[in-house]
Order: sequence, then C-alpha cells, then structure tokens
Amino acid sequence: MTIKTLLAAWLFVWVSLFSPVTFAQQEATPAQETITTESIDEAGEAVRLQTSRNTGGGIPAVTMRVNPDGSEDYSVTLQILALMTALGFLPAIVILMTSFTRIVVVMAILRQAMGLQQTPSNQVIIGIALFLTLFIMSPVIDRMNTDAIQPYINEQITARDAFDRVQVPLREFMLRQTRVKDLETFVNMSGAQVSEPEQVPMTVLIPAFVTSELKTAFQIGFMLFLPFLVIDLVVASVLMAMGMMMLSPMIVSLPFKLMLFVLVDGWNLILSTLAGSFG
Repeated sequence: MTIKTLLAAWLFVWVSLFSPVTFAQQEATPAQETITTESIDEAGEAVRLQTSRNTGGGIPAVTMRVNPDGSEDYSVTLQILALMTALGFLPAIVILMTSFTRIVVVMAILRQAMGLQQTPSNQVIIGIALFLTLFIMSPVIDRMNTDAIQPYINEQITARDAFDRVQVPLREFMLRQTRVKDLETFVNMSGAQVSEPEQVPMTVLIPAFVTSELKTAFQIGFMLFLPFLVIDLVVASVLMAMGMMMLSPMIVSLPFKLMLFVLVDGWNLILSTLAGSFG
C-alpha cells in the first residue's frame, strides 16, 4: 500500500509540474507595467503623466534587421546562441573534417603492429594526432581567418557571408583528399544533381571524405604492419625449430621490433610521411 501511495504522489507531482495548464499560464497575456510620473508645468501646476509598457511576451534582444541590399543582420544575442550551438559540434568537426582521422587510425595500427598494448597510451596518441592536425591544417585555418573571420570581426561582411566564406578553404582541403569513386558513391546515394565536385553539398562531401580517409589510413597501416609481421614470423620459426613452443613469440619479438623501430628513426619517418600525405 505504501508503494502505491508513493507512486500516486509522484504521478501527481509530475502532472502538476509538466501539465499543459502550467505552460498555458506562462503563455498568458503579457503583464502591463504602469509608470506614473509627476512634473510641474510653466504655470506652477502639478501634471501627472502615466505610461504603460509591456513587461513580457518576448525577448527583445533577439532581433533581425533587413539591410537595404537585401542581406540580414542578427542581434548579438542570437549570434552568441548560434556560436554556442556550433561549439557543440566542434569535436565532430575536428575529428571528421580534418586530418585527425587518418593520423589517429595509423597510430593505433602502429601500436598494434609493434605488439604494445597500452604504450603509447591513448592520451599520447590523441595528443600527437591533435597537434599534428593543427600543423597540417594551419594553412587552411589561416585562410579561414583571413577571408572570413577577420572581415566579420571588422564588420566588413555579414554573418551569413562569413559562414559561406569559411567553408571554402575547408571544402577545398576535403576535396583534395577525397577519392572520386567515394564521392560518386555518396552523390548517387543522395540523388544530388551536380556537374562538378565543387557543387557537392557538405552533407555529401563529409561522409565521402571520411571514407577516403579510413581507406588511406588502412593502406598506410598495412605498409607499416609488414616489417613487424616478418619479425614475428622469423621469431616464431626459430622458436619452433628450437623446440621452445611454449614460449610466446610476441615476448621474444618485442625487443627486436623496438630496436628496428629506433634504428630506422621510426617516429620521424611516420610523422613526416603522415604530414606529407596531405600535400
């Protein structure tokens, strides 16, 4: 009986808080505020003036102004709201619209090929991928800043023009790294009618770019895997010939993999190759 009582009380509170009646009361006629002021005229008589103003029913800070040339300007409050919303998509933009995907996948495959489970750690791999991405994307970021951000800050262009301009360098970068086959696949799936790659919408270009990045990362990872696979095969064959079948080849081959990686200056080769693959 106690459980039923608690459930009934909880249901009553829920309905009271979130029922349409509550919202209907909040959406009632805006309140009127009356302001009374008194002054003395030239004849020395007191004059009472009453004014009323609307104190609810809207957010005056959210406004839109139409310019004579047909463009639209939005209030600062609305622009800040749009900016905060865009910041929520920033992780997805960094991961899927830059060189980050290729770098982090190659680094993960390299760690697996060397037989290292948690070295380098995920934090180190993500940090390397982030700063290498910043290095690779710096020309694109500079163009975005010069062509869109600075003119918008200086009030030379509108917010919509800045949004259109900021996509141009990023779109060019993504198109250079996207295979034509992947782009055609997603264009056909979307049913978009385009005659040139530059006309492909971002909703089609982004998945095609990610698919191409994953394919390129797997190709680079395959090339990195081969020398370490040869070492594993040699060590496994030697252990079997010596009758040491109970000894794990991974443990024996790990020092040889590390020695080979250090002797050939592996980090320099891999990072320079990854950066050069976006040229």
